Amino acid sequence: MADTPKPDTTFVEVHIDRRRLLTWMVAAPTLVIAARLGPEAAAAQTAADAATFDLFLALHPDGRIALTMPRTETGQGISTGMAMLVAEELDANLSSVDVRSADADPRWLVQLTGLSTTMRYLADPARAAAACARARLITAAAHRWHLPASSLTTAQGEVLAPDGRRAGYGTLAHEAAQVLIPEVSPRPKSPSAYTLVGQPTGRVDARALVTGAARFTLDLSHPEAVCTVVARPPTLRGTVRSYDASAALALPGVVGVVPLPHGVAVAADNFAQALAARDALKISWQPGPAAGLSDANIRATLEARLGPRPLPPLFTTRTLEARFDFPYLAHAPLETQDCVARVVGDSAEVWLGAQDPQFTQREVATALGWALTPGRVQVHPQRAGGAFGRRFFSEPAIEAALVSRALGRTVRLMWTRNDDMRQGRYRPASHHRLLAWVGPGGVVLGYNHQAVIPTLDLSHGFGDLATSLGSGLSPELASEAFFLLTQQVPYRLGLVSQQLLQVSLPIPTASFRSVYSSQVVVANEVFLDEVARELGVDAVQWRRSRLTSSRLLAVLDTVAREGQWGRALPPGVAQGVAVHEEWNSAVAHLVEVDTRGPTPRVTRVTVAADVGLPINPRSVEAQLQGATVDAFSTTLSAGLHLDAGAVREGSYADYKWLRMRDTPADIRVHLVRSDERVGGVGELGYPTAAAALSNALARATGVMPTRFPILDSGA
Repeated sequence: MADTPKPDTTFVEVHIDRRRLLTWMVAAPTLVIAARLGPEAAAAQTAADAATFDLFLALHPDGRIALTMPRTETGQGISTGMAMLVAEELDANLSSVDVRSADADPRWLVQLTGLSTTMRYLADPARAAAACARARLITAAAHRWHLPASSLTTAQGEVLAPDGRRAGYGTLAHEAAQVLIPEVSPRPKSPSAYTLVGQPTGRVDARALVTGAARFTLDLSHPEAVCTVVARPPTLRGTVRSYDASAALALPGVVGVVPLPHGVAVAADNFAQALAARDALKISWQPGPAAGLSDANIRATLEARLGPRPLPPLFTTRTLEARFDFPYLAHAPLETQDCVARVVGDSAEVWLGAQDPQFTQREVATALGWALTPGRVQVHPQRAGGAFGRRFFSEPAIEAALVSRALGRTVRLMWTRNDDMRQGRYRPASHHRLLAWVGPGGVVLGYNHQAVIPTLDLSHGFGDLATSLGSGLSPELASEAFFLLTQQVPYRLGLVSQQLLQVSLPIPTASFRSVYSSQVVVANEVFLDEVARELGVDAVQWRRSRLTSSRLLAVLDTVAREGQWGRALPPGVAQGVAVHEEWNSAVAHLVEVDTRGPTPRVTRVTVAADVGLPINPRSVEAQLQGATVDAFSTTLSAGLHLDAGAVREGSYADYKWLRMRDTPADIRVHLVRSDERVGGVGELGYPTAAAALSNALARATGVMPTRFPILDSGA
């Protein structure tokens, strides 16, 4: 067929409007890499018989589509969303798409999973890659059949000719991969032509998840690996003063004991033996740098950092003020930290659920003394059972690599729940002072919010080396920049100012779901609700009169209508509402709470979200429901306590995350669609759920919550 004359070539006119141009500019790094390095770059990560189109896509002879994404599935459903986009643009069956995460590779300029970036940043490149692949498949079929490419169509993973001939994608794959210039438009479909994207769709991995077939890090088959746990200090970042491993080494199955910077690792044939040997270690610990810190003096330190009270604007007749305290929080993903590592000579491989594989690669390389040659470490991201910001950092990978090199064995390292809670990283605590200056006629003349928050560790950067290096060199500047970029007050309130005041505390931190908004937005929405009450104005009407965003107005109106805002309720039962816009999305919550029992009980939740184009509405719904339950947990009962540098909580039993019996049975999610932009979802729903619950409690009890978790006795 090589000497077959080509049919008439059709040149495709491509129109790119300003918005699409900007979108493609954002996506350009991925696309350029795919175009330049496609077949050679991805060949190593795809099966030998597959035809590779670019970094995203490869086609197997049996028609199965291999999609590689530079992100990690942590339960948020991105595998399904990405598969839907590719199936849509290729006119293929969703079940024919297999999704995997890319290994750490600098050719993917950004591999960070977090900050609600996955679908926002990858939707257009994935659509473009799939649409281009479809055009190349059509072109290959046109060459084979000596037909004009424009006469061919696609459906169900096949190219169709007008005369009835058809060819499966798998049979065309290798010919299509050689097509350089498609002879039909490689442009993605218009959203109006979608038949799959935008439809509620079950997860592609649902069966594997519910049957136990889904594989996580510790499920990987490494029969030669030794099972490893680590004895850790009682205080945060404590160190080993001395240890005696003789009793541990004498126990059955123990392979070795390895000292680490913050503990002593024990490797054995199985985890039961490793845990028993860990308990047999005799260790003298050096207290960590936080040993002098407990809840009371942490709170006092934060309060002392508040700046001077700003002068009120002219004509101020009344000043309203509130203070809020938020605790340290553990991320508490269901799957604890873990890693499989193999170090042989001057190279290493690690397998784990990493939110930033390239940062993990650099961190492990540095720990092994290879900081200048991080490519000696291969990082294979694995499906993770939750992340929420905790897996930006990869302490288990560092530990596993060090133990593997010391023992000369492949290592399967597991953190226990106690390790995860007491020696992890945390959302920092915070203290807030909010002021609203009110003038004649109840006009709000000004608004000031000072948020005192310990410096957040953003040394992983935002998925690239430059921001990682910058954040590592100046953590305070990185935190300040992130705060300024993400925190806005969406109301007309006269002179508005928000300020981050940082405190340096030796307590390890990491981004938590919704990052600063989990505290700053919650404080704003609770306080402004109180301002409306003080002014004698309905909370919804007060917000409607001052919101600056049409998207927020739309979601607010939706929850007010669907949640029957203002309906008659008995004493002790009340509604609360809150709104928030971030990550290119807008959301509102309306919560009803019943306080007539021994503890508050949420009875009904109405959510409205504008996420632009909802690729999979079912996934959006699940994310918002999950964020709602997370927020209710930390608002009501879950929070950490520090006692002389030691975290008191060590399990779900005392961390008091809500149980199924505590979660509302009625959570309804309504999607509002203002345009076709793909907005973020994972971070979105937390702040408004927490604030709306707090506002409902304030109405039901007459007392505005100011210290969280609300049910914590503080002892």
